Amino acid sequence: MKSRGDEESMTIGELAERFQLRPHVLRHWEATGLLSPAERINGRRYYTARHIARVAMIVRGKTAGFSLEQLREVLDAPDAGRRRALLLEHHAELTRRIGEIEQSRTLIEHALDCRAEDFTQCPGFRRLVDQLAGAPEDLPPVRRHGAGAPGN
Repeated sequence: MKSRGDEESMTIGELAERFQLRPHVLRHWEATGLLSPAERINGRRYYTARHIARVAMIVRGKTAGFSLEQLREVLDAPDAGRRRALLLEHHAELTRRIGEIEQSRTLIEHALDCRAEDFTQCPGFRRLVDQLAGAPEDLPPVRRHGAGAPGN
């Protein structure tokens, strides 16, 4: 990292390495307008803290499943109100997806703990599937298997 005046900067390789990216990814983001072009000195790109923050948001957003266009909307929102509205939409979507992932984890944990020969035939697993699939609420809750328990 180089220091120029009051601001630290890094090359494209340093920035890419920091986020475990390939430099061509940063070039692509620049070409598509998602990342503002870095300052060039003697033909080399130098990125600042502002770039680092933007790349962090892009990387985390992509990991969360958002498209580059969705991320561009948030990062380039015309004002704080619009940015907040977009972030609230993204937050709601993340919350929904986290719920789905937790349901998937519950199914997998049950299958891992199940002592039945075929966990899909286990009464506890089938109750869990019915609960997740929106079956009637009068089904008893599924409990995790205890040590050595053959299944619920």
